[in-house]
Amino acid sequence: PEIMKVARRYGARIYLDEAHSIGAVGPTGRGVCEEYGVDPAHVDILMGTFTKSFGASGGYVAASPDLVQRIRSHCAGCLDSVSMPPACCAQIIQALRVISGEDGTDVGMRKIRQLRENSHFFRDGLKALGLEVLGHHPSPIMPVMLYQPYKIGDFSRLAFEKNLAVVVVGSPAVP
Repeated sequence: PEIMKVARRYGARIYLDEAHSIGAVGPTGRGVCEEYGVDPAHVDILMGTFTKSFGASGGYVAASPDLVQRIRSHCAGCLDSVSMPPACCAQIIQALRVISGEDGTDVGMRKIRQLRENSHFFRDGLKALGLEVLGHHPSPIMPVMLYQPYKIGDFSRLAFEKNLAVVVVGSPAVP
């Protein structure tokens, strides 16, 4: 919410990357805007992916009609690729139905709640072990800083041996 005030004050635009939050953050999984009580209409550009919470491929950009048309007209990803496969569209629609409860169950809400609880537990456990963990609750993404690139491979193997799924990323990727 603070960044919104700064943006308004200086005439800046707000671009919100929901790649890791849509379907996972906020009481009903609607992302960062829901988590912080911000009206999505006050965000200039919302972007997200369907590869994480939705188990599909592709993504979305939500913005003014003029900006969306510009992206469609000039973005290499729109100019040089094909339409999303129907099976992916069906998967995304069904995932949205489950998350929102439109499927008649509370499975989506239970999964979002459990992910939040698991994330808190895991993040707190990593910190208790003395690891430097970036990011904040309630994000389920927990970058653990190793600082020495030679440790990355060993860390990955040790985690695998302990049945812990990790994605290791070296510099210069986003920490």
